[in-house]
Amino acid sequence: MSTRIVIKKNTYFDSVSLMSISTKANQLDGVEQAFVAMATEMNKGVLKNLGLLNDELEQAKNGDLMIVIKGASDTANDATLEAIEGLFTRKDSGNSRHEARYATLASAHNNIPETNLAVISVNGAFAAREARQALENNLNVMLFSDNVSLDDELALKQLAHSKGLLMMGPDCGTAIINGAALCFGNAVHRGSIGIVGASGTGSQELSVRIHEFGGGISQLIGTGGRDLSEKIGGIMMLDAIQMLEDDAQTEVIVLVSKPPAETVARKVLERAQACRKPVVVCFLGNGEIRADEPGLQFARATKEAALKAVLLTGIKKESLDLHPLNWPLIEEVRARLKPEQKYIRALFCGGTLCDEAMFAALEKYPDVYSNIQPNPEYRLKDVNVSIAHTFLDFGDDDFTNGKPHPMIDPTNRISRLLQEARDQEVGVIVMDFVLGYGSHENPVGVMLDAIKEAKAIAARDSRNLEILGYVLGTDLDTPSLEAQCQMLTDAGVIWASSSTNTGLLAREFVCKEKAQ
Repeated sequence: MSTRIVIKKNTYFDSVSLMSISTKANQLDGVEQAFVAMATEMNKGVLKNLGLLNDELEQAKNGDLMIVIKGASDTANDATLEAIEGLFTRKDSGNSRHEARYATLASAHNNIPETNLAVISVNGAFAAREARQALENNLNVMLFSDNVSLDDELALKQLAHSKGLLMMGPDCGTAIINGAALCFGNAVHRGSIGIVGASGTGSQELSVRIHEFGGGISQLIGTGGRDLSEKIGGIMMLDAIQMLEDDAQTEVIVLVSKPPAETVARKVLERAQACRKPVVVCFLGNGEIRADEPGLQFARATKEAALKAVLLTGIKKESLDLHPLNWPLIEEVRARLKPEQKYIRALFCGGTLCDEAMFAALEKYPDVYSNIQPNPEYRLKDVNVSIAHTFLDFGDDDFTNGKPHPMIDPTNRISRLLQEARDQEVGVIVMDFVLGYGSHENPVGVMLDAIKEAKAIAARDSRNLEILGYVLGTDLDTPSLEAQCQMLTDAGVIWASSSTNTGLLAREFVCKEKAQ
């Protein structure tokens, strides 16, 4: 094997672009390992773990770009380097001919004074500084970066609140502002429903279901997953409710979050109840759901929340295909599984999609483990070892520290799929496939070989392995939602019509009781 190292001094690219380029580089012929990243200490640590860190790379500065290629030969590595350079060139050529690059946010804002929003995707060590600079320049902020301290998040949101600005994030992956999807997002109709989401894929799922039910999105404001924590106090969700209340295009507001802190939930609900516009609240895993009241409705799951929102706009329920659970299919799957095949293993890219499926399982089974389980007793001590029913969020820091998000790079999930396929107690493996802006260009296709191998592993052991998939996307997304679902069907994968149905189907497939 041969290794080629190139360090480009003072050459900055954002982490989202570099993740995408690294993913594509690792798919090139003759490549055993390709790593394209900024020379941060965290990325050097990844290289050290890969056995690729040397003195030259150790001396590189934070503002330097590292390209590290391990391949079959020097000649192969030269070809790979040329292809990687081509990926950067194609990225540049897709931009407007009038695009200019600026060294700082302040200089960019000075040269384009009409701009009012900055999307920031830098290493977490520098993210708070850049976000503060943007806010001080009176820019709304979408902070994609994670690994920002709670203290920094609180200070940034307090500053944004004092200026009447959005501070979306940190770790905010989804927004749709004035029809433009930012970071991860789907192609959905414009309309009169505004979403405020303390969850990325939960917000995506809501927007997709609203689109499917004939509604449209006015604005989708992400807050970052910690906004409803005790320390942050829901600052951004409260401000976003006010913004949507003042927005002439928004007629209905939907709030979505993983379980919030109890005191913060009360504060948000009091504000929602006082809103002049109807509000639908979907706090996943929040135990007992309050009864609806004038102007304030509650939903246990994302599908129900989307339905309530579109009905409030005047769409008639009778005109909608609500995709009820397919009980004859559930009975067929149960009949195919052996008695010992009693567990669900869920491998998710989307944290909220994982949460929704996990909470559905928790309604029926006590032994549900996860790397994001709110109950510490059932939180996995070793994320590499599954226990009973296991639900994994591959987008959590456990799996993404120094690595691309699984919506971009499926490597971690592929290896875990094959690992779970060897467990004779597994009845169903659940996976999501997220379409849209920022995601992998073929999320189902890149997993097909592994899916076929997983099924073959079980077949060689005289077992039937059920794989349940969910494709989050719309008929307007690229790649085609229909084509992605057809790929799953052709590979013998059952696919669900919504995130809500995914969790319900998974828990019923392995249930030993007779189907309804």
